[in-house]
Amino acid sequence: MPRSLGPWGATAIVVGITIGSGIFRVPATLAAQLHAAGPAMLCWVLGGIISLCGALSAAELGAALPRSGGVFAYLLECYGPWPAFLYGWACLTVMTPAALGATSTIFAEYLGYFLPISAAGVHYVAALTIALMGVINYIGLKRAAAIMNVTTAAKFIAIMVLALLAFTAVRAPASLPAPVAAAHGVGLSLIASALIPVLWTYDGWSNLTSVGGEVSRPQTTLPVGLVLGTACVMLVYVLLNLGFWHALSASEMAGSPLVAASAAARIPSIGSAGAAVIAGLVLVSAFSGLNGSMMTDSRIIYGMADRGLFFGAVARVSPRFQTPSVAILLSAGLGCVFVLQNNFAQLADRYILGVWPFYAATVAGVYVLRRKRPDLPRAYRAWGYPVVPALFLIAALAMMGNALITNPRDTGFTLLITAVGVPAYVIWKGLERFSARRRAG
Repeated sequence: MPRSLGPWGATAIVVGITIGSGIFRVPATLAAQLHAAGPAMLCWVLGGIISLCGALSAAELGAALPRSGGVFAYLLECYGPWPAFLYGWACLTVMTPAALGATSTIFAEYLGYFLPISAAGVHYVAALTIALMGVINYIGLKRAAAIMNVTTAAKFIAIMVLALLAFTAVRAPASLPAPVAAAHGVGLSLIASALIPVLWTYDGWSNLTSVGGEVSRPQTTLPVGLVLGTACVMLVYVLLNLGFWHALSASEMAGSPLVAASAAARIPSIGSAGAAVIAGLVLVSAFSGLNGSMMTDSRIIYGMADRGLFFGAVARVSPRFQTPSVAILLSAGLGCVFVLQNNFAQLADRYILGVWPFYAATVAGVYVLRRKRPDLPRAYRAWGYPVVPALFLIAALAMMGNALITNPRDTGFTLLITAVGVPAYVIWKGLERFSARRRAG
């Protein structure tokens, strides 16, 4: 596939995928958990720093191994086929269809603000949106990237304007007293638990690496896109949440799932039009995120097939459009099935705990690859090595360990879904050996 993605397109992918619908929901969750601006803002800053440490580390792997598949390709190079297959399996069966289904549903729900869509119709509109996004990505990366650039720029500017205008909001004369739980302080365990939804909103910093095989001058473009994109997201999130806390009290935020609309209603220059403004903003945000997810996640499935760990036909590249056509169609099809059956919501909530073990293994791969292949050309070396990758690993292990202790049932179920990939890998290798014997005989 041609290397046609430049620095601005690469940065747009990171920002476009990362800033999705979560930023319009998670602030209310944090207010309900932490009851105060200080601990909540600490979570947003910590989440940004952790993600930036991950991006700074993954950039070294991306520059050294600019291949389609991203995390899959790095796990394959660092640890061999079994861990890579496990990641590809999790993406194929859970992560990709859940991400597409969740984002398209949010898009359809907010489209209902402007058009009459029934509750049942939301599922069909969401499925059609996924199909449309599949077509857009099928007919070329340049077209999909152009749409990504426009929607990401619009979304970034709109959110920055909303964040700044939030500081002009007029607060209610009095707010309800904070819950009694706030008087006992906020412990490290509670901060770690609150970081899970925050890191979900930051998720997307690694997705650019999935299209590494189509990035021009990847040795410089990938690091610039990863680091600059993640830094932009952190800036937006911190500013926007500071604006929310200026406009609303803790109890008001906790009681408002549509926190952005509640804050917009307090801004004099927006006023009663706040709901429409936010609905439009979420539509653009969700559409951009859906486009980016289709663009990058399909490349993971393509990379899996291209390396002989999935059916070879899935690695087909369209001779006309030069895109991984079968992988895109498969991703779109699975996303439509999930959204029509409406069984993706719980899996989408558990997405972050499913993917972070692989993120941790990827960042650890920086140490592994430096020892395993010291002579590998590295145009970019992880800034702050070895401290920065270590900080990411410590944070990832602490978050996952805390989740196992505080919520063992749900966390265990998420890990179980991934573990099903182990027998799947054994079966796949068995089929591969059987096919080889048949060809030889």
